[in-house]
Amino acid sequence: MSNPVIVVHYHELWLKGRNRRFFLGKLFTALRQTLAGLPVQRIEQPGDRFVVRLGDGAALDEVIARVNHVLGVAFFAVARPVDRDLEAICRAALDEMAPQKFSTFAVRARRSDKSFPHTSMQIDSVVGRYLLDHLPGSPRVHLKTPDLTCYIEITPGPALVYAQRIPGSGGLPTNTAGRIMCLLSGGYDSAVAAYHMMKRGAHLSFTHFYGTGARPGESSLHVASNLARQLVRYQFHARLYRVPFEGIQREIVRYAPEEFRVLLYRRMMLRIAQVIAGRDRALALVTGDSLGQVASQTLRNLVAVDAASRMVVFRPLIGTDKMEIMATARKIGTYDISSEPFHDCCPVFMPRTPALYAGAEELTEAESKLDIRELVNQGIRGTTIEKFHYKNGRVEAEEPQTIASGSRRADDPAPAKQRSAIA
Repeated sequence: MSNPVIVVHYHELWLKGRNRRFFLGKLFTALRQTLAGLPVQRIEQPGDRFVVRLGDGAALDEVIARVNHVLGVAFFAVARPVDRDLEAICRAALDEMAPQKFSTFAVRARRSDKSFPHTSMQIDSVVGRYLLDHLPGSPRVHLKTPDLTCYIEITPGPALVYAQRIPGSGGLPTNTAGRIMCLLSGGYDSAVAAYHMMKRGAHLSFTHFYGTGARPGESSLHVASNLARQLVRYQFHARLYRVPFEGIQREIVRYAPEEFRVLLYRRMMLRIAQVIAGRDRALALVTGDSLGQVASQTLRNLVAVDAASRMVVFRPLIGTDKMEIMATARKIGTYDISSEPFHDCCPVFMPRTPALYAGAEELTEAESKLDIRELVNQGIRGTTIEKFHYKNGRVEAEEPQTIASGSRRADDPAPAKQRSAIA
């Protein structure tokens, strides 16, 4: 028997018109990189699909697990390649369907190679009749909502037969929409926000702000690092910028009104993150804010915080509730990581009564005694960078290093070519 093949289908890429070739090329590259190190003979593109031809000894569980991380895939399937002959197709369809439990079924054939002498409807009819005659349990045909569907794809090579589709990640292929900097907290929300932006083709780097006063083993650095390790599987390489923040917080606590502390923390984080983003050639920032989830995320507070940033701030979770966020975190493998105990810097010196409806002018006045530029430069000077690479199914990490000397000025967050886009 021939080795099974993986049939990969995409959906949204059909909308790309003349740019479709670019996106398909990125999807092909992602498949090739994801499956590197496994016995793959070749990856083909017959018609509107990709076909991954596996070599001897390929572990299907490992192949499936890796393809699950490829963005841009609508669904995929493990298919049987058979001769382009109706009798062989019928036998393969029976082999696919017989082990399954179902009461109703349908047959769906797609003939991308028009040289095959039978139309899709003729294939459906012949294979359906064969299955009715040979399947145990006397199942019925139900074309609208069958319990199980047998799929047959006629390509220029062998015919492909399968009975189970595996949902893909969807979205757009990685690295097709530009670079974005994510403020990664260690909690559930920011990691899920990063995933949503990756699904739109963005390539993300991460900035994590951490406190230095935690007890041993409670630092948030290990959580942020593990989140980056998990997320890098979707885009193959990533950078994690680690910013010590407690000293900056102490200055805010010393000079600013208590009720504004958390909002001023967040404004300072945006300022520092946009400087790092400029170094990283990122064009925007992304956070895990959800409207009204906590006091700092009321509409007025979000607007007041954003006023400190010259970069666009994306919030893909703004209308998402906590249950939806946690469900996605479980799906992408970040839930358990974010559930680990760690020392979050934001609740440090938490005000007894945080402001709910601050204005940008109020926060600017609250910062009047702070040396903003020096605090930003203080954060940049202490920043270290950890780089991650996803190769051959494994995540490799480089030792953290101090970012390059010669910090860009705090009031010049991006190169000149980017400044017009973010001012």
